[in-house]
Amino acid sequence: MRERLRYELRRRTRRGMPLRERLEVTPEQYVYVAWAAMILLAVIVLTGAAVRLTNSGLGCPTWPRCSGKVYPPDQTHALIEFSNRVASTLVGLAVAVGAILALTRRPFRRDLAILAWLLPLGVVAQAVLGGYTVRYDLAPGFVMAHFSLSMVILIAAVALVWRASYEGGSRPRRNGRLVVWMTRCMVALGGLTIFAGTVATGAGPHSGGVTGQHVKRLTFKGPKTLEWAVNQHATVGVLFGIVLIATWVVKMRKRGSVDVFDPLTILGVALAGQGLLGEVQYELKLPAGMVWLHVGMATTIWLLALWAWADIGRPVGQSDPVDTARPPRVSVQRELEVV
Repeated sequence: MRERLRYELRRRTRRGMPLRERLEVTPEQYVYVAWAAMILLAVIVLTGAAVRLTNSGLGCPTWPRCSGKVYPPDQTHALIEFSNRVASTLVGLAVAVGAILALTRRPFRRDLAILAWLLPLGVVAQAVLGGYTVRYDLAPGFVMAHFSLSMVILIAAVALVWRASYEGGSRPRRNGRLVVWMTRCMVALGGLTIFAGTVATGAGPHSGGVTGQHVKRLTFKGPKTLEWAVNQHATVGVLFGIVLIATWVVKMRKRGSVDVFDPLTILGVALAGQGLLGEVQYELKLPAGMVWLHVGMATTIWLLALWAWADIGRPVGQSDPVDTARPPRVSVQRELEVV
């Protein structure tokens, strides 16, 4: 009852306020906004993969209209492709709202505003790149760039969630230089593994077009291009796993105990599952459903790798004490004191 009365009082008080003040959000509320933006940007990667794996990439052969119309024809592939465009538009609007709320967050933080505005700009860039991808009949280079840009946007999304969840300037010096730089190298290898995966996709059987549509594939190694690309992808993935294990061992030895909820621990388990899934899908001749799961796991692994980078903190200098405590969560009172 007390909470209800408090809500009614706040609602009535805001009626006469200017729009900007009515849109004000607290630090705790903005954490949910940041999480929502990151989740939506990850989900749209999966819907885009579904378009290609259902051979619907050219369901709408023109852009931004579908076959010259504002609505799609009554065809399955056109409806799937157009639905992804609509979903992308909704995600763009959602992250735009998140960017606006970053300006009305109180207390205002410039770092959050910059990161938040990178998200809608990235979605716009994706839309333009998607248009060129359709225009050039799903050329492998454009498809690879389209997916890679999604991974770059997720970097800003994860950074936004992390920074929104903790107080400004609270990133502690928690680990030695060796652990920090091993983690950063591990994340770089993760990004290289994903890129190598896009090369394998560009040479694989799932072009995104229906039977009869000519869609170019990567053929720089002739008929063995797919086998070569898969081997390179697997090689880099194994190196990624080795560096991950080494980083985990060093970090746990420095800590003196094993943390099963550490980002590196969770990442290691996910990467092992991804390796098994990749091996099975290749032996089964790349069924579309398993490829979709592989893309979903790749996106999850990338998010976990970025979280591990953020969690590792800054390297400890020779004169800096090691801070083993977690950085403080956002608090309205604390941030107001800072302001």
